[in-house]
Amino acid sequence: MSLPPSLSQHIVRRPQRIALLAHIAEQGSITRAAKSAGLSYKAAWDAIDELNNLAQKPLVERSVGGKGGGGARLTAEGERVLRLYQRLQVLQAQVLGSDEAASDFNLLGRLMLRTSARNQLHGQVIAIERHGRNDLIRLQLAGGLTLDAHITHDSTQRLELESGVEVVALIKAGWLELLAPHDTATPGHNCMTGTVDTILDAEDGPSEVRIALPTGQVLCALAQPDALKAMGVADGRAVRVQFAPGHVLLGTPV
Repeated sequence: MSLPPSLSQHIVRRPQRIALLAHIAEQGSITRAAKSAGLSYKAAWDAIDELNNLAQKPLVERSVGGKGGGGARLTAEGERVLRLYQRLQVLQAQVLGSDEAASDFNLLGRLMLRTSARNQLHGQVIAIERHGRNDLIRLQLAGGLTLDAHITHDSTQRLELESGVEVVALIKAGWLELLAPHDTATPGHNCMTGTVDTILDAEDGPSEVRIALPTGQVLCALAQPDALKAMGVADGRAVRVQFAPGHVLLGTPV
């Protein structure tokens, strides 16, 4: 019996959560398994819920209660998935025998990521600042650019973000705001300068403005033709674009 595609992708892209199955099998407790896996108790429960939802049959059976947080054990399906994960670990160790191979594997993961967001920027976490229930995640992009993302602390934990982790930043085209030459960027917003690569006019609706950054990356923004004309936005001209950190979604492809 094959695995559902969503669970198969999860094994490849989110191995840490699949590895939690091994800790549950060994510890027989959510609390102890979470501690062994380096997860919070809540994160462990969230992982189990997600795994059970993705699978055709539950992978983990659990009981609630007591100071120990209740017991847990793998179902027959959970044991089968764990064996598959362990076999994949062996194959991965054979394939990724060098730093270059591991880097190529991460690249493939980013290339296979499918999303509705037009703008996808690869970066590396360089700082995390706690702001109450939220975190400000600073990313280092190619060419020395930086980008800030504002996400919940729960999301930071769920994505297992820390300095050095590679992520993909997703920004919808409609979330990017073009700035006129005399406009001042909104404090706290991400602001980038590039050159208008092309403007694609639509028969009905906003035009699509493709902005080439100095790093070679391209951003896509939407704006009404009249607004573009008023700002003097045209092919080959320099332009600034801003977007709020709260409009940046983060993903970990592998």
